[in-house]
Amino acid sequence: MTELAGSVAVVTGAADGSGRAIAERLAAEGADVLAADIDVHGGEETLTRIGAAGGRARFVRADMRVPADVEALVAAAGPLRVLVNNAGGGGHVAPHFPDAAPADWGAALDLNLRGAMLATQLALEPMRRTGGGAIVNVASTAGLGLAPYRSPEYAAAKAGLIRFTSTLASLRKRYGVRVNCVVPDWIATDRAHDELEQMAAAERAAAGPLVPMADVTAAVIAFVHDDTLAGRVVLLRGGRPRRFLT
Repeated sequence: MTELAGSVAVVTGAADGSGRAIAERLAAEGADVLAADIDVHGGEETLTRIGAAGGRARFVRADMRVPADVEALVAAAGPLRVLVNNAGGGGHVAPHFPDAAPADWGAALDLNLRGAMLATQLALEPMRRTGGGAIVNVASTAGLGLAPYRSPEYAAAKAGLIRFTSTLASLRKRYGVRVNCVVPDWIATDRAHDELEQMAAAERAAAGPLVPMADVTAAVIAFVHDDTLAGRVVLLRGGRPRRFLT
């Protein structure tokens, strides 16, 4: 088990949604949270919420598509113990591959995969120096299966993040760091509820139940605390129990 009291935990994409919820939960568990996002206003709101609940948090503006920002974020963390690579998105913004320009679909790969890979690489040595730690990647069911998907670049990035995680089980022996991945279906964010309301009844029914935010945070925290699950990937679907894929 990992004791979080006084440990530094970095959460990317922490200005709203699942990232904010994860940051709040880690702070409630006693971690000193470093919240990162490009949305400064949302990041400050996250700090306010954590502070009001008695937690400790800082904010760093960081664009996970920019290597210098990722490097500065990890350096600012200090004695890092937990990293949650939650930043992502772009799957709902058109146009997509092949209609999008290479720079546009490349940015989706940078945000959803390369940024997490770089943050993971940079975090390993700081975590080793603190006695080990936990890295949790947040992917998406867009990265599973063989069905068509509206945003090929987003789906490919999330598929890559899942496989990237499963290849890193051996890092626990070398660095004392375990890497895991949470793969949620559509999460019950405000935006998701708004999009559901705009759907036709048949389309809404086909979408299935949303994944409660509490299920996502619980899955992340479970990986942070359990040091026996290196390299494991867990699937979250609305209305169903969590299921390990590896």
